[in-house]
Amino acid sequence: MRTTLAAAVAAPIGADAQPTKLPRIGILAGASLSVPHPIDGLRQGLRDLGYVDGRNIVIEYRWTEGNYERFPEYAAELVASKVDVIVAAVTRAALAAREATTTIPIVTVLVYDPVSLKLVNSLSRPGGNITGLTSVAGPGLYAKQLGLLTEISGHKSRIAVLSNPANPGAAVQVKEIAAAAKSSGVSHRIYSATTPQEIDRSFAAMAKERTDALIVVADPMFFDQRVRIADLAARQRLPSMYGLKEHADAGGLMSYSADFTDLYRRAATYVDKILKGAKPADLPVEQPTKFELVVNLKTAKAFSLTIPPSIVARADRVIE
Repeated sequence: MRTTLAAAVAAPIGADAQPTKLPRIGILAGASLSVPHPIDGLRQGLRDLGYVDGRNIVIEYRWTEGNYERFPEYAAELVASKVDVIVAAVTRAALAAREATTTIPIVTVLVYDPVSLKLVNSLSRPGGNITGLTSVAGPGLYAKQLGLLTEISGHKSRIAVLSNPANPGAAVQVKEIAAAAKSSGVSHRIYSATTPQEIDRSFAAMAKERTDALIVVADPMFFDQRVRIADLAARQRLPSMYGLKEHADAGGLMSYSADFTDLYRRAATYVDKILKGAKPADLPVEQPTKFELVVNLKTAKAFSLTIPPSIVARADRVIE
């Protein structure tokens, strides 16, 4: 007979009773644990469902701080510690977790395309031990980003794209940006960066080539380096679109993306269902339902750039 978590924790321990083993949740993430962080949504979602770390669950964190080479090591550590569920925060984390275990349930959060990466058989019927959420609801995201960026930058045509090729999801995203640029009649060039130093070199190259505007693909290493990236864009007065709202908070001009905090919050429902006995193979992968446009008017003013009132009106949040 399966006892509910609340009942198990509340049950008195008598002289002959054995201490209750708390469920263990492993979190495998790429960026540093900063405050605020989208993963706060997961913690809040768990609290809303009655789970409190140290009281009726134990959460083990593994942060690679942008060093993708550490994912396999940390995934193996979580498996060895016998966690009950692994929450894989990004694509590389999900791939490492898949290699580390075929039995422990894995809940993905910000995986760009789990089907093409063969993490799941399909969104509706994942199969295996992996399910969760994907971070993009189709290629229209980049068409939207590009449209907003060109509208703000005066429909100029030379667009730079900053991408991290060490991210397994980057190739798909770059391909979709290329398709959006072609249909919009603008030229684009990919600048690669896998380290903070390569970010500096990419921006130096953008300056030499007189780039008109920039799209920064969502990436854990870029998340950690968001202040550096915003500062480099500011030096060139380079109108930039980001795939994470935290970039706009750090001084970036604008972001448009799925609400990642909401995706983490929804991941908590997968953890809850799995701890109550559901099989990942039977839980469909969900796509984003909430998207956010954030505009930083303070940065626009520093750039001597006028944001069209129509864009300000559409923004979910304006930083002034």
